Amino acid sequence: MDPVCRERKLYPLLGILSILLFFYLNFGDKLGFQIVWLPKMGFVGVNSTQFVMRSEGGEESVVYVNGWNSYWLMEESVWDSSRKRVSEMLRRGGEMGMGVCRTWAFSDGDGPNALQISPGVFDERVFKGLDYVIVEARKHQIRLILSLVNNLNAFGGKSQYVKWAQIAGANVTLSDDSFFSHPTIKGYYKNYIKAILTRKNSISGIRYSEEPAIFAWELMNEPRCVSSSSGPILQAWISEMASFIKSLDQKHLVTVGLEGFYGLKTTERATVNPGQWAASLGSDFIQNSAIDNIDFASVHAYPDSWIPHADLEEKAKYLSLWVDSHVMDGDRLLKKPVLFTEFGSSLNVKKQGMYDRDILLKTIYDKIYESASKRQSGAGALIWQLLVEGMNGYGDQFSLVAWEHPSTYKLITEQSCRLRRMFEKDEDSRKLFLHGNPCHGR
Repeated sequence: MDPVCRERKLYPLLGILSILLFFYLNFGDKLGFQIVWLPKMGFVGVNSTQFVMRSEGGEESVVYVNGWNSYWLMEESVWDSSRKRVSEMLRRGGEMGMGVCRTWAFSDGDGPNALQISPGVFDERVFKGLDYVIVEARKHQIRLILSLVNNLNAFGGKSQYVKWAQIAGANVTLSDDSFFSHPTIKGYYKNYIKAILTRKNSISGIRYSEEPAIFAWELMNEPRCVSSSSGPILQAWISEMASFIKSLDQKHLVTVGLEGFYGLKTTERATVNPGQWAASLGSDFIQNSAIDNIDFASVHAYPDSWIPHADLEEKAKYLSLWVDSHVMDGDRLLKKPVLFTEFGSSLNVKKQGMYDRDILLKTIYDKIYESASKRQSGAGALIWQLLVEGMNGYGDQFSLVAWEHPSTYKLITEQSCRLRRMFEKDEDSRKLFLHGNPCHGR
């Protein structure tokens, strides 16, 4: 074709594309359509005590996780003006080589940004915020652990479900632990699960149950049932709800959301608990995690809160014992991966200028690296929690803007990189840790 003729045909096409791009960028949301390019991602599964990434050809590659918590992603995605913070956090997490972020997929009650306003009634505006979180995570090749309800009262929690049942006239006791046993409340929660798992993303068009950017579903953040300290009520609830999720979604992993305390029946582990109080909360790490439809065990670690009067050396020693015990349980008893889904430490400074937090963080990171080098069940750790600038309202004593603390930032990135190097011959495993090239020169 004559070059002049080719150019004459090309110019109108470019003009049309430019007009379409202008309308999309300026009016796409109002017109009800969006154009999204999403990278390919495989689903994460388990093979005995290890996470594995499954390729389209069915091949499996081992994965050890370095990640973080940012519980606030959905709430900050409700408004266009604050979505940039979510994108920034996911981008920054990727730049530190992290591949998994744990966040809330719940907000129940009458709050200004509640997702579930009443049982089975949702604010579509907030649901679209969660859609945005998932799409942005996939764009940055971050996988999400989505927690489905809170044990605590923040963002509604189990107490909100009990209030709804009382308002509906159900014969519910005053205890919030009715959440785990009352049929009306369990029905509310199952309906919520179904609404989440069958949700079709308004941006990508992909159902949540088919979305590979979701790493796992978490039944509850830190479940406790103190009215049944021996544990049967919580055990039955976990079994029922995990089975229900699997009936709707066979592609994603399921975990409980436990703190990791050993219960009254696990007497041989009593000394591992941070105190006698921990055994009477109605949860049991081994019993709860052993349920068939629970794919991996979850553990939290807060030595500053659990043993507040101990000195730094005692806290580091206890943290080592806590990690070792749970990894051993994963290897010998559960035969499942163990993921430390929350680790938090206060920002205290020693006289020589080292952060106490960095010493404790290095303790848990070294234990995970040791587990990975031996192909043991200690499958990763997620720091609590990361923020971006200007978000003090979401902060607690364990929160930080990582890049404002160079020593902590370095620890996080180095952990990502040494895990990556261990598996760098495996291209699929690298994808979980690699964002750009954060490990160049490390």
